[in-house]
Amino acid sequence: MSEPTRERDSAPADDSLGPGDSGPEVMELQWRLAEIRLFHGSPDGRYDDRVAGAVGLYQSYKQIDDDPRGVYGPRTRRALEADTRGAGRRH
Repeated sequence: MSEPTRERDSAPADDSLGPGDSGPEVMELQWRLAEIRLFHGSPDGRYDDRVAGAVGLYQSYKQIDDDPRGVYGPRTRRALEADTRGAGRRH
């Protein structure tokens, strides 16, 4: 079994996304964060410091401690998907 790379186009088995990840799931996250006005700029599918900061702010606001701060883990994903419609996504 090979070592996973940080630059990947899909989420790991636990569905967490974090700094260094990239791809369509990160772009979906960026659109959702933009919908609640925590992400500014054009979604580019890269999980950088801006995305980590926005996720961290959302986690603080929602008092989500189950996932590491700034990591889009299962609890954060469920909460954000419940709070957003995913409107404005482009596929």
